[in-house]
Amino acid sequence: MANLLDGKKIAAEIREEIKSAVAVLKTQNITPKLSVVLIGSDPASVVYAKAKEKACANVGMDYELHVLPETTPEDKTIALIEKLNTDNNVHGILIELPLPKALNKEKIMAAVSPLKDVDGVHPINRGYILSNSNGLFPATPQSCIEILLRHNIDLKGKEVVLVGRGDTIGKPLVFMLLNQDATVTVCHTKTTNLSAHTRQADIVIAAAGKAKMITADMLKPGAIVVDAGINQSEDGICGDVDFKAAEKVAGAISPVPGGVGSLTTVLIQRNVLKAIALQKRTNGGNK
Repeated sequence: MANLLDGKKIAAEIREEIKSAVAVLKTQNITPKLSVVLIGSDPASVVYAKAKEKACANVGMDYELHVLPETTPEDKTIALIEKLNTDNNVHGILIELPLPKALNKEKIMAAVSPLKDVDGVHPINRGYILSNSNGLFPATPQSCIEILLRHNIDLKGKEVVLVGRGDTIGKPLVFMLLNQDATVTVCHTKTTNLSAHTRQADIVIAAAGKAKMITADMLKPGAIVVDAGINQSEDGICGDVDFKAAEKVAGAISPVPGGVGSLTTVLIQRNVLKAIALQKRTNGGNK
């Protein structure tokens, strides 16, 4: 039976680290602050926004939510973002997705200062991932790597098969894995004979958004499996891996829920702390 890659346990560890860092910053008269912009009333987005508020309170961070009507024009949305960009008391900005169809997603996301882009979606931060430079990187790809490193699983030289090439997880994760010196093969839902690739892998990371597509017979015995998928099935939430069958073959495996997804909020908070450091450096020591 596989060892469990417990995301909840790791999230609790990181949360305590963030609490300590926030306490230190407060002695320097800096209270980390996350500003979230919610446009419209998408039910899931409302839930996520409220969850972030509670999470920030738990670590001593300030939090503010800006709710705009779904009919808000693009220029007014960007004007709010620019105001937050220039507010020295705001250290991180996050735009809740999805956006109303009338808004240009790329234009809205690019309006956020790369120094406050705690979602790691600005083109400049994407470039920093590519060049292995110091920037703000998206939380879910970070989660995939963090859950391995915190379980003392070294990526250096490992054969990693990443199943998924989406903009949110797959594409940034490719380069983040390469930056860890992994040997990376990228597969996806159109890959011919997917199992021929996955059976060779020391580590399989599933991020294709297709329920239980990775089955036990697609894994090498003892392989490490990280499931970054989240799908709604008849049995409730499940990942991209057939967990019950795969855990009998894998050496270690992350569950869904309770794995990768458990880390995303604390890693956004950690990005706020990293953003403060980047802003200090850019502004010559001023917050």
